[in-house]
Amino acid sequence: MKRLAILGSTGSIGTQTLQVIEAHPDLFCAEVLTANRNVKLLAEQAIRFKPNMVVIAEENKYAELKEALKAEDIKVYAGKEALSQVVAAGTVDMVVTAT
Repeated sequence: MKRLAILGSTGSIGTQTLQVIEAHPDLFCAEVLTANRNVKLLAEQAIRFKPNMVVIAEENKYAELKEALKAEDIKVYAGKEALSQVVAAGTVDMVVTAT
């Protein structure tokens, strides 16, 4: 199974990538989801796809995302540097840049 990081999961390419994951759960899983500012959709995607971590690029949206995912076992990060660190962490097999 390929573990994917989707940078920009709330955009059109990102949502289409999630549709592929949903259609082929035996081949792919969403390990990391990221968005620039769309907290509502990112939280919905996280609850549905259960990634290990999510990143919101706009740091002022962190508290809102953290609150939305408080009942989930998902790590929440914020900021553009967090995006780089998540990708560099080596926990994914493939990065889809959908920004």
